[in-house]
Amino acid sequence: MMLPAAGPSPGLTCGLVLVGAVLLQSVCVAVTFLYFTNELKQLRDTYSKSGIACLTGEEMGNFIQNLDLIESEDRVADPCWQVKWHLGKLIKKMISRSYKENVSAVNAERALTLSQSDGPQPRSPINRIAAHLTGSSNRRNSPSPRIDSLPRRGNGHKISNWESRKGHSFLYNVELRNGELVIPQTGFYYIYSQTYFRFHENENEDSDLLVQIRNPKQLVQYVYKLTNYPEPILLMKSARTSCWSKKAEYGLYSIYQGGVFQLKREDRIFVSVSNSDIVDMDKEASFFGAFMIG
Repeated sequence: MMLPAAGPSPGLTCGLVLVGAVLLQSVCVAVTFLYFTNELKQLRDTYSKSGIACLTGEEMGNFIQNLDLIESEDRVADPCWQVKWHLGKLIKKMISRSYKENVSAVNAERALTLSQSDGPQPRSPINRIAAHLTGSSNRRNSPSPRIDSLPRRGNGHKISNWESRKGHSFLYNVELRNGELVIPQTGFYYIYSQTYFRFHENENEDSDLLVQIRNPKQLVQYVYKLTNYPEPILLMKSARTSCWSKKAEYGLYSIYQGGVFQLKREDRIFVSVSNSDIVDMDKEASFFGAFMIG
């Protein structure tokens, strides 16, 4: 009697099936992993390139130029719109601030350059203010000067007959009015004056007058300014005591003084003296003037 051939046992068959299922599952998992890994890599590369394109190249430049227009359009379709919008606003703000700072710096430098270039240049003629007045006579022909009592309280008698056009005298942007220099512009002025006192003995003079003149006297020169104040304001005063010899045919004395003062527009300055009867308005010896220094 012959026995039939023995086939694989059920246990072996089950084991082979199980091993085949495990291998198939492993292959499926590996294929799936490789597929998704590749897809993720492609997505990452695409996203990276798209993100860089949002911030570089012509696209970003055009975006900044048309930022206000883009704000009113559909933004949903652009995935990086928020990034570009905020970055564009920041860039425009920084550009605007830099422009303002540069403009301010340029204006300041231009103003400094203009002020420096104007500095060394001479003043325009309207700002050149000066006057020099001289006596209106000479020694050979010296009539009594026109000397007025002060219209307001003050010392001495005002000299009114100054020469302003002949010889060394001149007026430059200054007006002479009744012996007074009228200041045209507020500023600092140097004021100067010299008065010439000259006693000449005359045989026809009254002896009592000669004695009175020869007696020691205070020769005083005053420089005043007139303002809106009710009384003249004394700026300078200089005095000397004269004592002329009785044997001298004549006696001479001069008083000079000068100083810097701040004067306002429409102020008036003048000279007054004591002993007006012996004042000699010699054009080279008696003079009065002022000029603006700043």
